[in-house]
Amino acid sequence: MPILLISLITITFYTVTGILLAWRLFGRKTSASDNPLLAKPGLIVLGLIAVTLHGYILYKNLFTVAGLNIGFFYAGSLVTWLMSLTLLLAAISNPVENLGVFLFPFTAVTILLSRLFPIDHILLANQAIEIKLHILLSILAYSLISIAAIHAVLLAVQERQLRARHPGGFIRALPPVQSMESLLFQMIGLGFFLLSLSLITGVIYLENMFEQRVAHHTILSIIAWFVFAILLWGRWKFGWRSMTAVRWTLGGFFTLVLAYFGSKWVIEILLNR
Repeated sequence: MPILLISLITITFYTVTGILLAWRLFGRKTSASDNPLLAKPGLIVLGLIAVTLHGYILYKNLFTVAGLNIGFFYAGSLVTWLMSLTLLLAAISNPVENLGVFLFPFTAVTILLSRLFPIDHILLANQAIEIKLHILLSILAYSLISIAAIHAVLLAVQERQLRARHPGGFIRALPPVQSMESLLFQMIGLGFFLLSLSLITGVIYLENMFEQRVAHHTILSIIAWFVFAILLWGRWKFGWRSMTAVRWTLGGFFTLVLAYFGSKWVIEILLNR
């Protein structure tokens, strides 16, 4: 089957899953008991089909004869695939599937962009395994922290509506605030651990972390690490929660966005290197 057709099918599955999640959240005319696709198991199955097809697309696009292709839009597609996979696996035992309302359509867009703008950035096959490990840890950390950022936005909306005494259908579909906060800090803690490993492997195995072309990437990544370190310390020492946690989470997330995708955008698209 042509990769283009598989891409279109995958985009459709992601989009349909996101629409069904939105319908379940915001529409009250049809319940999950009336339509099995609106039930959690049905939505997870649809999402897993999309993730499986997406994984095949990434395999064909990323693994080339010359080496690993982590061009700008391919890297974006890989990150959203990891985010979607992590979310679906977590949703099996935790009530977090509603994050897919935002994530799945966005993942579909990244697949479309990787088809429309197939920009290559090849890591040669003979490059050291340590460098590839550093890149893998960076992508995993970014993916998990990205999910935490979406989760933080939902937590902020939940807090705002509860304070305004407007707990509508959207809020009723979310876990309690305490559960949302607990899940948020679990994701941040694991993401911080992976980010720490990424920086450590970079310091040990990369010789050019602070050269002019990538210095801003390194500095912003370190700043993001300190943001999350302060957040976790504040949670442990002072019990930081709710909007304080949201603000620090989003601050660290946007710093990582600038560090990773901002750098790749400038180097690969604006400078065409």
